[in-house]
Amino acid sequence: MELSAEIYVAGVGFAVILVLLAWRILDLLWFKPKKIERSLRAQGLKGNSYRFMFGDSKEMAQMTRQAKSKPIDLKDDIAPRVLPFVHKSVAAYGKICFTWTGPTPMVQVTDPAMIKEILADYYKFQKSRGGSPLFRKLMKGLVDVEGDQWVKHRKIINPAFNIEKLKKMIPAFYMSCDEMINKWEKLLLKESSCEVDICPYVQTMSNDVISRTAFGSSFEEGTKVFELLHEMLVLIVKSIQSDFFPGSRFLAMNRNKRIKEIDQKSSKSG
Repeated sequence: MELSAEIYVAGVGFAVILVLLAWRILDLLWFKPKKIERSLRAQGLKGNSYRFMFGDSKEMAQMTRQAKSKPIDLKDDIAPRVLPFVHKSVAAYGKICFTWTGPTPMVQVTDPAMIKEILADYYKFQKSRGGSPLFRKLMKGLVDVEGDQWVKHRKIINPAFNIEKLKKMIPAFYMSCDEMINKWEKLLLKESSCEVDICPYVQTMSNDVISRTAFGSSFEEGTKVFELLHEMLVLIVKSIQSDFFPGSRFLAMNRNKRIKEIDQKSSKSG
């Protein structure tokens, strides 16, 4: 009889825990986002209505894939290709609107005057912590810090952009540009003309310049770091575009394991 009572109490306790857990999840994925949405609309902001758990994530990923699948001309506006969903939202709801990254709202500000006001008051307006936490692995240092720490970091790196120090980097710029042009010239050995996708070349040149100026004699080590960071960026973007379920980054998938490995290697190198 006592055993039955204990089982009954344990069952009730387990049921209560399940109910509380379900309520917590429902609050995070529905009630809280809807409450924030009402608050944003009360302030005059417009945007899509929140959709359970995913928000605008699926549409963002779909529009990004569609935009990148089509070529564009040099005269075309680049915004619809780089940020197609944000571009669409601003066109539909105005220069200040909101979008949903999962259950997290993101206020999109494209009004120049307000952007200036936000950037000027770095105590009141903090950097966004929404979106995927995976991107924080790429945004360390000045990009990620706030307040007094940001001011301190800014003062530390500011002398590096002194005009005299930049002039000393010209040989590194010249060497990297020369190597890139030599690669293009080799493409013309067989034909008098050819079409070249300059994006990967310019990307490599930028990495080479930074590696030579920041790592000095350890140029090859710097190149390896940039290669790892580029691989991590590609994996993170793929993860965000394909994984909509909250917490999927913690699953033991090959992609997540590789992101973790690269993060550890780049941290040691840095």
